[in-house]
Amino acid sequence: MSRLLPTTVVGSYPQPDWLIDRDRLGDRLPPRVRARELWRVDERFLEQAQDDATLLAIRDMELAGVDVISDGEIRRESYSNRFATALEGVDLDHPGVALDRTGNENPVPRVVGPIRRTRPVEVRDVEFLRASTDRPIKITLPGPFTMTHQAQNDHYPDEESLTLAYAAAVNEEAHDLKAAGADVIQIDEPYLQARPDQARRYALEAIDRALDGIEGETVLHICFGYGHVVKNKPNGYSFLQELNSCAARQISIEAAQPRLDVSIISALPDKTIVLGVLDLSDGAPVESPPEVAARIRAALDHVSAERLVVAPDCGMKYLPRDVAFAKLRAMVGGAALVRAELGG
Repeated sequence: MSRLLPTTVVGSYPQPDWLIDRDRLGDRLPPRVRARELWRVDERFLEQAQDDATLLAIRDMELAGVDVISDGEIRRESYSNRFATALEGVDLDHPGVALDRTGNENPVPRVVGPIRRTRPVEVRDVEFLRASTDRPIKITLPGPFTMTHQAQNDHYPDEESLTLAYAAAVNEEAHDLKAAGADVIQIDEPYLQARPDQARRYALEAIDRALDGIEGETVLHICFGYGHVVKNKPNGYSFLQELNSCAARQISIEAAQPRLDVSIISALPDKTIVLGVLDLSDGAPVESPPEVAARIRAALDHVSAERLVVAPDCGMKYLPRDVAFAKLRAMVGGAALVRAELGG
């Protein structure tokens, strides 16, 4: 976007209680295999219900004044499992197990053959979103490094080989999503922070493979996990400056809940920074526009306004919908305050 300090969302927005069992969703770790038991709607009517709920999310983002919107990831049980479980080469009937970034075991796809994408997974999501708004739109995909660490590898000789296979599948999907009308492609890679040693060995190659040939705005989102799941977050990133050389044009970081020392964004001089300015932890109060503005100003000591995008810390799916909407309104208001000060 040409607008100074544009606002966006990271991906997810709260799903309505009539669509998904939010109590069950919140009482478990984010699902890596399919979790159809979370949906309240009969499978015969589920797609129609998801369409209706997606429209609610779109209208909320528009009404809040967000510049670049998503579909709220309304059709997903988690940010990653819808795509990861649609690939060939995984056994979903006999899942494996992997340690979540919280250190707890979680059922995961078991890789038993070559990872291949045999069909578009999110193309209809983009087509629906594009037909439902005239604003710039973003779609998200789980990153190849993260999917590797959310799987049990019973086929490939090593993690690196599996990660590159996932990267090829992500790249095929990303090309189709661009063709379907996505303005911004975002890859979610939270496990870069949870597994920094492995990330240094092979993550950059996989990220670049996933984004190969993708024109326009591309974003890499890194975080410490949903605020609802991860209560205590470090105030610095373990894998950040290495990302200055990756193919993504924008790096999305959370800064509000972890009280991040935002001077670390100086380590990314060649990237646009998508700055998390909304604390999404349980019970966190709704920020005021001046509070958001103060967080933006702190970042402007280390990055130019032309290289800053304003966003929530992470996905908002675990928040009550009224709280999520109020926070988006505050975010937009805070950006407007700083924009006016800059004459933009």
